[in-house]
Amino acid sequence: MLASVLIEGLIYGIMVLGLFMTFRALNFCDMTVDGSFPMGGCVLAACLTHGIAPSIALLAAFAAGVCAGLVTTLVYTKLRVPDLLAGILVMTMLYSVNLRIMSNHANVSFLKIPTVFSKITKTVQESGLFLSSDWAICAYIFLVVLVLCLLLNLFFNTDFGLTMGALGANEQMVVSQGVNVKTMRGFGICFGNALASLSGAFFAMHSGFADVGSGSGVVVSGLASLMLGEFVLRSNKISLQLFRVLLGSIIYRALMFLGRRYGYVIGMNSNDLKLITGLLIILCLVISKYDMAKFLREHLTRPAKDGQPKNTAAGGKDA
Repeated sequence: MLASVLIEGLIYGIMVLGLFMTFRALNFCDMTVDGSFPMGGCVLAACLTHGIAPSIALLAAFAAGVCAGLVTTLVYTKLRVPDLLAGILVMTMLYSVNLRIMSNHANVSFLKIPTVFSKITKTVQESGLFLSSDWAICAYIFLVVLVLCLLLNLFFNTDFGLTMGALGANEQMVVSQGVNVKTMRGFGICFGNALASLSGAFFAMHSGFADVGSGSGVVVSGLASLMLGEFVLRSNKISLQLFRVLLGSIIYRALMFLGRRYGYVIGMNSNDLKLITGLLIILCLVISKYDMAKFLREHLTRPAKDGQPKNTAAGGKDA
C-alpha cells in the first residue's frame, strides 16, 4: 500500500513540477497539461509497439511534451490568444493528435510489451532480492525524481532561472532589463509540458496501458498537490519549494487512496474523488489567506476579558 502511494505520488510529482514551472514561476495558466500528460503515454505506446527501446521512448515522450508546449507558446505569443484559452485550445487539439499517435486506438495495453517497470519486476523476481518489485520500482522513480529536482535546483540558481522566477512576479521589471520575455516564457512552458509528458509516460507504464483520456482533471489534481505542499511547508528557498511539490503530490495521492479504500464509511465512492479534489483546493485557498502562526500567537496570548485571567499557553502565569 505504502509503496503504491509513493510510486503514484512521485510519478504525478513530475507533472506537478511542470505545473510549478508554469503556474508558480511564470504565473502562466497552462491548461495544455491535460493534453500533454496523456500524450506522453501515447508516444510511449507508439514507440514500444514499433520495437523502440523504452529509454528512447521516454526521451521521445519528453520531446513530444516540448512540442506541445511550443504550440501553446506560439498560439499565445504570435496569435495573441489569452494564456488560459491558448492552453484549452491546444489541450483540445491534442486529444485528436493523441488518437493519431496511437493509430486511432483509444488505449493500448503493455501486457505483452516490455517496459522499464516490467524489466525491473523481472530482474527482482529472478535475482531473489529481499526487495519487492513495488519497492524496486519506487526506488527507480525516486532516483529519476531526485535527478530532476537537482537539475531544477541548479537551473533556478542560474541567472536565467532567477530571471524566470522574477518574470512571474514582476514582468515589467524583467522587460526593463532588456530580457526577451517571450523566449523565456516559451522555454518555461515547453519544459513544464515536457515534464508532464514524461510523467504521463511513467504513469502509462505503471498502469500497464496508455489511454487518451488519462489526462482528464490532471491540472486540477496537480494544483491540489501544489497547494497542499505549500500549506504544509512554507519557504522561499527553491530547494524546499521543489521538495514541497513532491510532498504535496504524495499527500494528495495518499488522501485519494484513503478516500477510495475507506470512503464507504461515510457513503463515498470513487465517483466522489473529483468533488474531494475541488474541496481540497478551495480549503487550501481559504487557509492560505491566513498566517496560521500569527493567528495562533494572537489567540494564545490574547488578553483576558471580563476579569478572566490571561491564557497561560504562551508561558504566562495567572494573576
